[in-house]
Amino acid sequence: MTGYAKGLGIERPIVVMRRIDLREYVTSEPLELSAGEHDALRAAVPSLTIEQVPGEANVYCLKPGSTIGALELGDLSVVIHPKLDISRVLFLASYALGALKLREERFDFEKAHTLVEALALALEAAARRAFARGLLHGYRTEEEALYTVRGRILVAEQIRRRFGVPVPIEVRYDEFTEDILANRLVKAAAGLLGRMRIRSPRARAGLRWIGAMLGNVAPMRFAPSDVPAVTFDRLNAHYREVVGLARLILRHWAFEADRGGRRAAGFLMNMNTVFQEFVTQALREELRVSAHTLRSDDRLPRRIALDEDENIRLKPDLTWWDGWACTFVGDAKYKNVTGERVPNTDLYQLLAYATALDLPGGLLVYARGEAAERTYQVRNAGTRLEVVAVDLAGAIDELRASVGRVAARVRALRADARRAARAA
Repeated sequence: MTGYAKGLGIERPIVVMRRIDLREYVTSEPLELSAGEHDALRAAVPSLTIEQVPGEANVYCLKPGSTIGALELGDLSVVIHPKLDISRVLFLASYALGALKLREERFDFEKAHTLVEALALALEAAARRAFARGLLHGYRTEEEALYTVRGRILVAEQIRRRFGVPVPIEVRYDEFTEDILANRLVKAAAGLLGRMRIRSPRARAGLRWIGAMLGNVAPMRFAPSDVPAVTFDRLNAHYREVVGLARLILRHWAFEADRGGRRAAGFLMNMNTVFQEFVTQALREELRVSAHTLRSDDRLPRRIALDEDENIRLKPDLTWWDGWACTFVGDAKYKNVTGERVPNTDLYQLLAYATALDLPGGLLVYARGEAAERTYQVRNAGTRLEVVAVDLAGAIDELRASVGRVAARVRALRADARRAARAA
């Protein structure tokens, strides 16, 4: 919807956003969508089920999957609320990136109406804590042509580019500056959130404050699939939280483009990915092992295949490796399970993993409330498939206890695998 406002004798359009509020895994009431809105939503959120109401033109019921967040398509705003509290979602996602420890929970945003608002408030709060000690500075290597010598003269470049002309001089030097990767990540994240239409005046003011504090930092764009990590030590450890939040925002930024003249931007987070990354990180911490030992599906040391010709490739979420030997396999499942019954497809998948890796058992890790804990003994195979749960909604102590119980099952299954290997 577009209106017009007058100022300085000039009429300028004001875009009034139409907002749709959805909830994870819940079917909406019938909603009217134009053909362009329907197509744009389907393309932007593939996990969103859009079903036309029989007998009604351009009227649909929407049911989100595990993708949550906010999306702006022209004058349409779509907000997908999580089934968990927003503060818990931010905690899980931040912990998975190493920004927090399992004993910490800094987020408490009762007045935040959306995940994007909560992210803006969290980023500002973390930035104020980090910047309280002054902006982080570091050395950055620069190469440029100067009329005075600074740092090291690049003789080869001077000959190649200047053909013996003495000035300007090609030099390389180290600049002590605040324009470093950590600050660039924070500025980029604040800039993206600032382009969203956030209702909270406090959140908008916080994002402007971050931008002003980082005024001397170069604006950068980072692809969601290639957000660089920052190495922390005792000198920059106070930046861990704010950089972790910035990386979280940049990794889950959906897109920003014009689609047929329609502005599009959004922050969309797949809770399947968040749950898998959280479980992996929490188990590493509880078991006191590194990412080299307890591996995720994108860091497998070798190919895993179900068939001997290696045509059926497998990528389990969790594997424990002793060198080239795998001694544990598991899968993390954040999904809507009806009636607390584990889907057969999940059990078949875990059985395939255990069979391919020649292990006596495997572990399925669900979010509590999605499936009952139990053990399945596979007939004629001797394989044991265990199902456990992590309570995501309870207090932090309860969450830690759930992770501890899952870690105990990992140790037991690994011990069984090692005994079977010695007996073979």
